[in-house]
Amino acid sequence: MKELKIFGIVVVFTLALYWGVEPFAHGQMHKHVEGHGLVYDGSADIEEASKEKKEAKKAFWADVKKIAALKGDATAGEASYMMCAGCHMDGAANMGGVTPPSLDHAGAIYDKNFLIALIKDPAMATNVDHKYPNGTMAHPMGSVSAMVSAPQDIANVVAYLQAKKAGEVTPKEAFTEACGRCHANRYGKLTQLGEVPKTKSNIKTGQDIDALKYAQKVATEQAALADYLGTLPPDLSIIIRARSEHFLHTFIENPQSQLAGTAMPRTGLNHEGMEKVFAYLEETGDPSKPLREETGPKVLLFFFIFTALAFLWKKAMWKGHH
Repeated sequence: MKELKIFGIVVVFTLALYWGVEPFAHGQMHKHVEGHGLVYDGSADIEEASKEKKEAKKAFWADVKKIAALKGDATAGEASYMMCAGCHMDGAANMGGVTPPSLDHAGAIYDKNFLIALIKDPAMATNVDHKYPNGTMAHPMGSVSAMVSAPQDIANVVAYLQAKKAGEVTPKEAFTEACGRCHANRYGKLTQLGEVPKTKSNIKTGQDIDALKYAQKVATEQAALADYLGTLPPDLSIIIRARSEHFLHTFIENPQSQLAGTAMPRTGLNHEGMEKVFAYLEETGDPSKPLREETGPKVLLFFFIFTALAFLWKKAMWKGHH
């Protein structure tokens, strides 16, 4: 029984250190931020805002709520959406530092209130209005607030997105549309310009000219992005292992909550969009997780049986020697 007592003491002290000291130390080094359940009603923005901006944000999100209550007409919204399609398409050009993302699945991965807010005022919706003291028109997407400004028109466009730009979306598509215009993922072979194309090497020179040309395009895109945001957004290949799930959820939901003053915009993902993005991050950054989770219980069972057998063997060998 002495061994069991020693084992018990070790277990107690180990758990006390792991569940007591480590979380406490982590809590001291990193502030804990509560999420808002992917509900985009402006409450977090208003709470964080300075006195000068509080009233403006309250009025803005109150307008968003009113527009959300309107019944949108998807057919009428299609005509207005054509003004968006000129920028939001495959192969779009960089506009003011960032390339507009595809909206092929916007209705599926983004929250309705966020989409309304984004059309009404892109800087305010993404919570980066601090970067545009002279007004949202300086935002790369600022002109949309002039092209589609009437509440009913905004409601119609969002209705069109939810009706026609939704459908089934893969994890890779969700990541590419929501994150890929700023963040590369080398394990997924994705750059800010999309998937890395397959090219052939030149036998005579020993170099892949097409690959070099593509690398130059990526470098130009990254330079423009770094100039626009102040720094090049990090590669997200292993972010799923570098940060906790709670941190990533709250940071994606509202970057300002974790890093005040950051240039990273809110993405406005809904629950489906967030799940799909996380699925892709796990697929590329932690592909062995399913096998590890499947193997873990088997390994623990083996150790449990092995420990029991070792204890019984020890008792048999030492029987009569005490």
